[in-house]
Amino acid sequence: MSANGASSSTTWTDLDDGPELTNAFFEPPGEYVGSHLVRRGRPSETREAKEQVTLRLDADVLERFRAERPGWQTRTNAALRAAAGL
Repeated sequence: MSANGASSSTTWTDLDDGPELTNAFFEPPGEYVGSHLVRRGRPSETREAKEQVTLRLDADVLERFRAERPGWQTRTNAALRAAAGL
């Protein structure tokens, strides 16, 4: 017997004691704001993909849009579109 053999023990966990996996377990998770489902991930094929850019904004402008919480980037995009006359 080794010196460490007396202090180590193995605890058996029966795999049959785990919870039953239902179809709900395999559903993709969704994040809800109130009753509204917030979509995540890639845009759908029917919607035009946006291009990622680096843009420097004044701190107070960025703070104003971020203060409105979720969706601030979309609202910033809408404000830029309106300013560009699109």
